[in-house]
Amino acid sequence: MENFEFHNPTKILFGKGQVSNLKKEIPAYGKRILLLYGGGSIKKIGLYDKVISELKEIGTHIIELGGVEPNPRLTTVNQGISLIRENQLDFILAVGGGSVIDCAKAIAAGVPYDGDVWDIVTGKAKASSNSVPIGTVITIAGTGSEMNGNSVITNWETNTKAFFNSNHVLPRFSILDPEITFSVPLDQTIYGTVDIMAHIFEQYFHASSNAPLQEKIGEAILRTVIETAPKLVNDLNNYEYREVMLLNGTLALNGLTGMGVSPDWATHLIEHAVSAVHDIPHGGGIAIIAPHWMEHVAATRPEKVAQLGVRVFDLDRTGKTDAQLAAEAIQSLRKFWTSIGAPTKLSDYGIDDKEIELMTERSMLADQIGNYVPLTKEDVRKILRNSL
Repeated sequence: MENFEFHNPTKILFGKGQVSNLKKEIPAYGKRILLLYGGGSIKKIGLYDKVISELKEIGTHIIELGGVEPNPRLTTVNQGISLIRENQLDFILAVGGGSVIDCAKAIAAGVPYDGDVWDIVTGKAKASSNSVPIGTVITIAGTGSEMNGNSVITNWETNTKAFFNSNHVLPRFSILDPEITFSVPLDQTIYGTVDIMAHIFEQYFHASSNAPLQEKIGEAILRTVIETAPKLVNDLNNYEYREVMLLNGTLALNGLTGMGVSPDWATHLIEHAVSAVHDIPHGGGIAIIAPHWMEHVAATRPEKVAQLGVRVFDLDRTGKTDAQLAAEAIQSLRKFWTSIGAPTKLSDYGIDDKEIELMTERSMLADQIGNYVPLTKEDVRKILRNSL
């Protein structure tokens, strides 16, 4: 495997009633808070009131920014930066899913930066150690953003989605209460399941050699998701299923399975382009694109797809080539995702071939993307067309 550094100081507070620990965790960072959340679901389920109660108990000064979009936009990030600067706030508390947390990270990085925060998102500049500290209360399983330094932001003016990663925006703490995720509707539960699996795939299909432990950790998470998700979608208020999926989502993208490998991430880059142009749910786009990406790369390198089929989907290897096993593995993945209700084609969202070229262009951060099998622009165009 390759040389690597692993640093993840995020404190996880997992289980029922952990929101009550806000009053213990926040005072270390200050009492002037930006409370960041999405479209208002946290108010409907009573979480907003619980958070406000905890913050008031320790005498915090709260400025709110609600309405963070499912694909968080640069305009919202800039609004948050302005609020922190104008009100001299000390801390960001992000209450919501991955989009809210991603937005918080970009705000945190942008506050001390003397320039356009889009520079940081696109890699032209780096987040600094002076980034505003963040805490999170996660409301959905799948994103993994609660325990990593990743942030994906959409510039709607240019239909561009970009991302950055920095240890300087790792959450200082994240509260994971499975009961909070009871309110996640069926479609978002399905998307979260897909996203967890896709995060493993992106690191499982890597360009490195000799990473058996990382692969087996990823396989264990995948098998646990496959075992749990069908039961969860039929019993959305089951605490045991929710807690298992919540932990799966965190461990899938906290760095464990990516240590010492060169991950792929081409599927995410292609989906980011699709949802930047059409604003569809990220997990829905991934469910459509990932199997087509897998088919494309299996034509060149079927061995890891075959391994996935044998180790995760329990395919019988006897008398079969890697190419045959790879085809069966992809069929098994499609069957599983379809069984829990995931979409299968971009036309499910009303997307046709009119903007194939724009989505292809937006996918290409370089002449080639991906590491397991590097993709050219023509490869990406083919995957998108097959996904229609």
